This record gives sequence, C-alpha cells and structure tokens, in this order.
Amino acid sequence: MAIDFTFAPEVDDARQRMRAFMREEVGPTERRLAAEGAGRADWRAELQRLRRLARHEGLWMPHMPAEWGGMGIGPTALAAVSAEAATTRVGPYVVNCYAPDEGNMHTLLHWGTDDQKKRYLEPMCEGTMRSCFAMTEPEVAGSDPTLMQTRAVLDGDEWVIDGHKWFISGARGAQFAIVLARTEDEPEVPQAATSAFIVDLPCPGFEIVRDIETMSGSHNHCEIRLHQVRVPADHLLGGRGQGHRLGQYRLGPARLAHCMRWLGQIETALDLMVERATQRYSHGSLLSEKQGIQWLISESAIELYQAKLMVLHAAYRIEQGLPFATEVSMAKHHVANTLWRVVDRAVQVHGALGYSKDSPLADMLLQARWSRFADGADEIHKWRVAEAAIDAFRQHGTTRVATGDLPL
Repeated sequence: MAIDFTFAPEVDDARQRMRAFMREEVGPTERRLAAEGAGRADWRAELQRLRRLARHEGLWMPHMPAEWGGMGIGPTALAAVSAEAATTRVGPYVVNCYAPDEGNMHTLLHWGTDDQKKRYLEPMCEGTMRSCFAMTEPEVAGSDPTLMQTRAVLDGDEWVIDGHKWFISGARGAQFAIVLARTEDEPEVPQAATSAFIVDLPCPGFEIVRDIETMSGSHNHCEIRLHQVRVPADHLLGGRGQGHRLGQYRLGPARLAHCMRWLGQIETALDLMVERATQRYSHGSLLSEKQGIQWLISESAIELYQAKLMVLHAAYRIEQGLPFATEVSMAKHHVANTLWRVVDRAVQVHGALGYSKDSPLADMLLQARWSRFADGADEIHKWRVAEAAIDAFRQHGTTRVATGDLPL
C-alpha cells in the first residue's frame, strides 16, 4: 500500500523537537513574561534570545530550503512542524515562520531577481528584515483583486504609485512592502491589470495613517496611503501585469500555512477543554461525566481529525506538484470554522473563567474570528468549491475529481 500516514524518521524527529522546544522554552517564557507584566523591551530581549536558540537547535525557518538557512522540509512535513510551533502565541515568530513574512519569502524565492533576493530575501532569512504585503483596499471588495484602484504609472525609469490600502499586516516596522497596483488600462483579461512592486520603507509618500483597532485590539494591521511614491523600474517583482498571478501564487500556500498554525491552536483549545472537564466538579459529578459536555468534546475531536486530514492531503498535493486550489479552499473553510467552534466550546466549558483574561481562551476566541474572512471569506471558498464540483461533473460526469481525487 502506498498510503502511509507516518513521517520519515528525520521529519518526526523535527516535529518532536519543535514540540519540546515550545513546551520547554517558548511556552514557559510566554507565561513568565505575562505574569511579570513585562514591558516591550523585556519581551523583545527574550524573543531575540529564543530566536537565537531556535537557530542553534535547527528549528529555524521550517518553510524555507536548506540552502537559504531553513529546515528544508516539504509542505506535508511543514504542516506537522508548523502546528507544533503554533501551540504557543509567539512560536511562529520565534522560528521565523510567521505571516506576512513567510509568504513574502516564498514570493521572493520564486519570483525575485538575483538582486532582489540578495537585497531582501537574504536579510529576511537572517531574521534582520521585516516586510508587509499591501493588496487589500477599503474602497473595493478585498475578495476581488481585479477591482483594485491603486495605480502605478511608468515615468522614465521609475514607477509612480498612488493609492489607498488597509489591513496591511506588519506595516509598522517593515523595511519594505510588496505593493500591488493597477498598471494596465485595457488588459486582455481583468486578472492581467495589476503588477507587484517592492517599495523600500520608509520612503516619501508612503504614509501609515493608523493601526486599525480590531475587536481583539491593535495588532499592526495598518491603513496606508501612497501619494506619488516613486519606485525604481527594477523594483518590479515578477512580470508586468503579473500581480494577480503572483498574489494568487502567494496566497494559495499561505492559506494552507494559516491552517497549519490553526491546527495547533485548535488542539490547544481542545486540550484545555478536556483538562477543565476532568477537573471541574458540579451537581454531583465531574463535567467530563456529563453527556452535554461529552458532546462538545466529541464534536471538537471529530472536527480536528477532519481538519488534520484535509491539511495533510492538501499539503501532499502541493508537494507532488498536483492541482491543489480546490483542496486548499476546502481546508481553509473547514479549519477556520473548526478553530472558531472549538475555541468557543472551550470557553463555554470554562464558563466565566474562559471569558476572562485569566484564561488564554478569551484572546484565542477574539483572534479566531478573523480566520473566517482572512485570505478569502468563507463564502468565496464555498463558491470556488462549488465551481470546481460543477466543472468536474460537466467534464467527467462525476464530481469525484473535485473531492480530493482520492483513490476511493
């Protein structure tokens, strides 16, 4: 049988080492700093210490090839390692595998010129440069990039960019931005209207208006305005008119990378739920002995199992060079909703404690809500899945190829 759900020994060793690192180093550091009410300087110093330790332990950049200083593991193994890193809040940052830099690294690796890789990718891999990805705009639907209004006009040997972006994660402190802008007035297809540019930061005309306050607070998701931002012609990333293609190439695996990290959060929430249920005594028995609570646990366990299988299969298809868009859309929708439901159930089992800041679940729930629209709203992914199923039936008389194309 070719189907095997075990990892090679070296991959399982990496997963176990990542788990131990999070449990023994990162998690305890997080809890200690939170208990001490540590300030920004203390957090920064400790995070840099943990990053140095991650590199020393060979846990640096699990998403990047070994020749770029990464762990050099494939997408399927990355799913397991990333899930372990995300069992802590700062784990992905500590191992230099976090959004938006992770996706930007992939983008530069596959689309950047040698000079662009030297100037931007190398320092990112060293952990000394941060970036942001500027695509979403407030005036048009973020789920339809063909409506983009930000414009770039070629003026001699420079591009001049004018526009308005928002929810640009990591904009404050970023040393460069990958900005998508409209460059073509009458493209053959709407998807060929935009191009991508590397914009060095800070620069004249690039204004960070504000850090947008969300329901979970401020997390460096910024509104920005670009007024006559001048960019050298050689800062075009990928070909002219290739911005949409580049963006979708970046977002496809990036959506699955989010899912990988969400698996760690779902498992953490389920563990907390079961721990609480097995310790809390009420009305003559433990919560874990009450059928209503057991249903919450069983539904969460079933959904997590489904989520893990979907992520592994989508990662496998990416690794094998097979079409993966439909599988990633399915995984993105299911895992995001599983994250929301399981964390919500865990809050319910904890009662007032779960709703309070004494438990990590309150913040986890606030963070979980964005997962259902980030990198594609639920409705967009369901639409794409339906399109794939209808198209498959029209071509083959069956929807089989649109449901994973599995050998059963």
